[in-house]
Amino acid sequence: MSPDTRDLLVEAAARLLDEGGVEGVTLREVGRMAGVSHNAPYKHFPSKQALLAAVAARDLARESAAVTAQIPPAAPPEQALRLVLRHYAGWALRYPARFKLAFGAWQAAYPELDQAAHDAQAMLAGLVAAAQETGTLPAGDPERLAALLRALAHGAADLASAGHLAPDGKGHAGPGDLIDDMLRYLRQAAPSARARIP
Repeated sequence: MSPDTRDLLVEAAARLLDEGGVEGVTLREVGRMAGVSHNAPYKHFPSKQALLAAVAARDLARESAAVTAQIPPAAPPEQALRLVLRHYAGWALRYPARFKLAFGAWQAAYPELDQAAHDAQAMLAGLVAAAQETGTLPAGDPERLAALLRALAHGAADLASAGHLAPDGKGHAGPGDLIDDMLRYLRQAAPSARARIP
């Protein structure tokens, strides 16, 4: 099935975002890049912010689906969580402008983006809760622990993209290494680890 005009506009906006950040996205240029009339974007999006929200929603949903597809069906929760967090950091490094857009501040509510963000957070918190149930993560509020892990992945990717974190340089680690470290430290504080201490 060929993409519809809305899909073409969202993809064109995403490419412009990659090239020049939010400032590089204009409805007129999006229309030109998508190969439609200069008025076409306004028929689908009332404003630039609405178009950017559609880009963010699409990318959040797309990345969530991509990482979910990578998780083996019988993977333990901690392994699935590691895959999700590493994918999250990888997305931030591959598409920094899209990543910052998706997790940036929004002046208005956009239902499509709100739903995509809710679904992504629910998946992460669900994996944390499942790992807590198996005793590989410490007990506590799974939403809060998910926020801690997301903050680590986000911050590590930010430092790496700025050149302040690298396996052969500052920090002696990449984002994936720090994610692994954090999960290992948390596992050591978890009930299953304490049960093995005489």
